[in-house]
Amino acid sequence: MDAVKQTMTEQHSGRKHIVDLLARATKAELQAAFDSLSPAPSFAPLRGPETGLVMVRGRIGGGGAAFNLGEATVSRASVRLSTGEIGHGYRLGTDRAAVTLAAAIDAVAQDDAQRRVLETGLLALVAARIADEKMRTEQETAATKVDFFTMVRGED
Repeated sequence: MDAVKQTMTEQHSGRKHIVDLLARATKAELQAAFDSLSPAPSFAPLRGPETGLVMVRGRIGGGGAAFNLGEATVSRASVRLSTGEIGHGYRLGTDRAAVTLAAAIDAVAQDDAQRRVLETGLLALVAARIADEKMRTEQETAATKVDFFTMVRGED
């Protein structure tokens, strides 16, 4: 029974990672990945695509009490492939076509063979782009770093 729970947990965390990368992928990346799928999956919408607002919460100093920072626009969609798999897509903004593609790719990724193809193609490219953007941001931030120091005065 523990092995079954562990396998389900691994599948869930793997799918969570895939949905995260799909949410960060550009529309062009999603379209290219969808077009490369063979055979092209047919799907029907279950929910959406629809756009709404979510509340963004923040903390002062990283450890303070949470407060409502503001609202962000989010789109979501759910689709069912002709083979029965259900996929979900979420992303910031109002791009309904991109969120529908993300949902379809999430559904396709539930098949082990297709997931391996997606992991070596689209998902690897998106992960590399995100890592590159993060590194570039860290370098830009480090370039503006100012070191302050205090001089100790002697006793008068």
